[in-house]
Amino acid sequence: MTNILLQAQGGGSAMPMLLMMVAIFAIMYFFMIRPQQKRQKAIQQFQNQLTEGTQVVTGGGIYGTVKSVDLAKNTVEVKIARDVVITVDKSYVFKDMANTPLQK
Repeated sequence: MTNILLQAQGGGSAMPMLLMMVAIFAIMYFFMIRPQQKRQKAIQQFQNQLTEGTQVVTGGGIYGTVKSVDLAKNTVEVKIARDVVITVDKSYVFKDMANTPLQK
């Protein structure tokens, strides 16, 4: 009985399965991959436009103000308190806090 069922299923076309796989990939692309690429592009553009005085948050969650940008070393000096300046890799500066509304 099982052999008869398997033979009946095996005789079908692979086209519906192929179409389903293409549809799943398209859904994943438009809902997962594409938005992530847009976010990465926006972050990269923000990092390239960093200037002195910009209020930022680093990847470690440290809030501060950009004091200087060193393009040769790809680093940013961030002032986090009075007389406290840290050097951070430019790729770890993520947000412009001046344009981000605070959540309450």
